[in-house]
Amino acid sequence: MLILGLQGSPRKKGNTHDLLAMFADEARKSGVRMEIVDVPQIDITPCKGCFFCEKKGMCITKDDAMNASVFPLIRQADIIVTAAPIYFYNVPGQLKNLIDRTQTLWARKYRFKLTDPGRPWRKGFLLSVGATRGKNLFEGVHLTMKYFYDAVGADYNPDDCLSYRRIEHRGDMRKHDTVINDVQEALQTLIKPFVNRKRVLFACLENACRSQMACAFAQYYAGDRLEAFSAGSLPAAAINPLMVTVMQEKGIDMAYRFPQSIDTVIASKAPEMIVTMGCDEDCAFTSGAKINKWNVDDPAGQDISFMRRVRDEIETRVEVMINRL
Repeated sequence: MLILGLQGSPRKKGNTHDLLAMFADEARKSGVRMEIVDVPQIDITPCKGCFFCEKKGMCITKDDAMNASVFPLIRQADIIVTAAPIYFYNVPGQLKNLIDRTQTLWARKYRFKLTDPGRPWRKGFLLSVGATRGKNLFEGVHLTMKYFYDAVGADYNPDDCLSYRRIEHRGDMRKHDTVINDVQEALQTLIKPFVNRKRVLFACLENACRSQMACAFAQYYAGDRLEAFSAGSLPAAAINPLMVTVMQEKGIDMAYRFPQSIDTVIASKAPEMIVTMGCDEDCAFTSGAKINKWNVDDPAGQDISFMRRVRDEIETRVEVMINRL
């Protein structure tokens, strides 16, 4: 399980930072992996409003942190926690830059009719602090979060989030009487749907076609029961574009996925089951996981008809596996 934390305050070690840090501490105590992006400290080019993403499906800006790290982490995350102070009834500008750039993900969903495999299960959550005590203090940020989480593919309920009024001076958040209990209860509610999932690794030679497709189908059809990963014994530099095309024909969005090595995944994820597709001689497994071997032809270098046949075979095999679990 991965929780992505977006730290949105430009104030170093302020109350927003402290609140997210407390949340991360509780997550790690529960055995949950949490990655925090300190948004004001990374390079994010503001949205140009050029509509390139709505025509091409990708952002015209390619050389900043959004494509390099933020978009891939969003797609990997089971839970996305946004932490923000209130600036004029909304989030600070640096965080708003990130939110605006997720127009690319909105376009892939609504213009290109593609579904991120993690979308049906992903959760969005807000941690927020404000200096005043006005009744409408958090109304603006909740509206922004509603559409941000829709764009990135996460279910969001403002009534479940944590927001604190009259938090102004450094250290106020850590002195708050109920914050630790609040965070513990919120975290346990968020992670409960994910904690009993079976961890499954799909492996092939390059992690460019077969294992990527199997992982995506498993996530899409059973992300509430399976925590699916993919890897390769000899990872390619990038996923196969023809594979991306045939998955798009199924409405499945494969953007922001990258090949990775089997050793890296096993070391960090500890799968309970490993499904191999043609990498038996090159794959060394030491995790103690159950091994299933699927005899699926390698589509690398083949035409689109061959890729479609392999895609359909993998989809069927994944559905059978899910029904047997």
